[in-house]
Amino acid sequence: MKGTGSSGGGLGGEEAGIALVGVHSDYPRYTEERGLGGGHLCKGNSLGSSSNLNLSGKQKPNVGYRLGRRKALFEKRKRISDYALVMGMFGIVIMVIENELWGAGVYTKTSLYSIGLKTLISVSTVILLGLIVAYHALEVQLFMIDNCADDWRIAMTWQRISQISMELGICAIHPVPGQHFFLWQTKLANKGGELCSRWVPYDVTLSLPMFLRLYLICRVMLLHSKLFTDASSRSIVVLSCSAGALNRINFNTRFVLKTLMTICPGTVLLVFMVSLWIIASWTMRQCERFHDEDHANLLNSMWLIAITFLSVGFGDIVPNTYCGRGIAVTTGIMGAGCTALLVAVVSRKMELTRAEKHVHNFMMDTQLTKRLKNAAANVLRETWLIYKHTRLVKRVNAGRVRTHQRKFLLAIYALRKVKMDQRKLMDNANTITDMAKTQNTVYEIVSDMSSRYDALEDRLVALEDKLGTLQEQVELLPELLSRCITQHALGQTGNKDSNTGNTGGAGNTITNSASNPISMSESRRNFLHPESAAIIPSNPTALSHSR
Repeated sequence: MKGTGSSGGGLGGEEAGIALVGVHSDYPRYTEERGLGGGHLCKGNSLGSSSNLNLSGKQKPNVGYRLGRRKALFEKRKRISDYALVMGMFGIVIMVIENELWGAGVYTKTSLYSIGLKTLISVSTVILLGLIVAYHALEVQLFMIDNCADDWRIAMTWQRISQISMELGICAIHPVPGQHFFLWQTKLANKGGELCSRWVPYDVTLSLPMFLRLYLICRVMLLHSKLFTDASSRSIVVLSCSAGALNRINFNTRFVLKTLMTICPGTVLLVFMVSLWIIASWTMRQCERFHDEDHANLLNSMWLIAITFLSVGFGDIVPNTYCGRGIAVTTGIMGAGCTALLVAVVSRKMELTRAEKHVHNFMMDTQLTKRLKNAAANVLRETWLIYKHTRLVKRVNAGRVRTHQRKFLLAIYALRKVKMDQRKLMDNANTITDMAKTQNTVYEIVSDMSSRYDALEDRLVALEDKLGTLQEQVELLPELLSRCITQHALGQTGNKDSNTGNTGGAGNTITNSASNPISMSESRRNFLHPESAAIIPSNPTALSHSR
């Protein structure tokens, strides 16, 4: 295996793109990768054998095929879930009809009508079990497509097996055709603990668990939800499954129910409470009707369930059997939970929105401002009146002064109270600060800082350019200074020669006296302005002689 792996054509080297969970189409068998030479892999046949295996093996489908196959399986799974819910609800309706007709004395358990209705229930149950198996088979296929698996046994975890077994066990319970009774003995709590024994059909114990099939409603809601069927949501699910934890949201029934409770909480609670009330009332009646005539009336059972649901419990009608007591306890627990949810929903509906809170705070601020002005005016008025009745009158009326002093203190207290109310209002306003306004303010501050930074950067660039120009001029300064000094030295030498050659004549004296000031002024100008010295010719004596 090492030799073939190093050659690049053997089977020992791992290839990119091969799924680790694939077992049949990508990886050869142990007997196929061994050559004919005594159980060792032949180097000469390694390339040929690998090419034959690649040609003979199935080619893995591409991503487009997998996505198309996944979409088709999604639609098929949704239809199968719908059919399963229809079969489950059909069995529940037929079961209720059969029990009500038998309880009303229309027929007996051995009649043809009863056997026919129970046969329909059995047939619908068998179809429902087949649809559940088909649904989970599609789940396994989707798992294989999402994870590039080739063997369906990889998807059969203990959790999935337990879920399938539990669903099949729940949906398989139904009343069987025939007449089957058992003796049910209980104590009547509302009749002094009297023992009562009745022959009860097994259909009672087999009919009540059929309501557990209603869990299929949650599955259908999930598969028909826009959050699950939308293309964008489905792409998020695909990316999160393939690329890792891209999102931390599980698109399950809990998420859909939370979304519905956010969108329409009143409707969801109303439907749930009414459905629970009707189902619990009917099941309570089925458990208690054989021992107590009060429970034979459906309205009495509905009264008992409603009182228990609201956690009131008058005690005029009580359950006698353990079945009825269990239903009452379950109803009480569900009622407490629904009451808490109802209180939360109502409180959220009664709460002011953000815009309404802003309007309320604005109106309260306006009113408090008016009250503050009135209180301040009252303080000033009472101050003036106290001064008037104590200083500006001839005879001080003590009673009137005390009255104005009392009003003065009340005005001060009112002023303090208004200021305290304003502080409280400001605190409440700070707790409901608009995040959008805060975001806009922060954005404006950041934009201002960015513009200032850009202006500062432009100024730094201009300063850098000026410094570069100044540096260039400083670098040229030594050359200009050396040239100026050289020209000045040459000018001094020429002046000395002209002075020594023309010492005897008067005309020469006049000429030197006339030319020396010019040469001296030029030397002084060249020394003070070195830029102009670069323009003057390098031989100033020639210029002076030409003049």
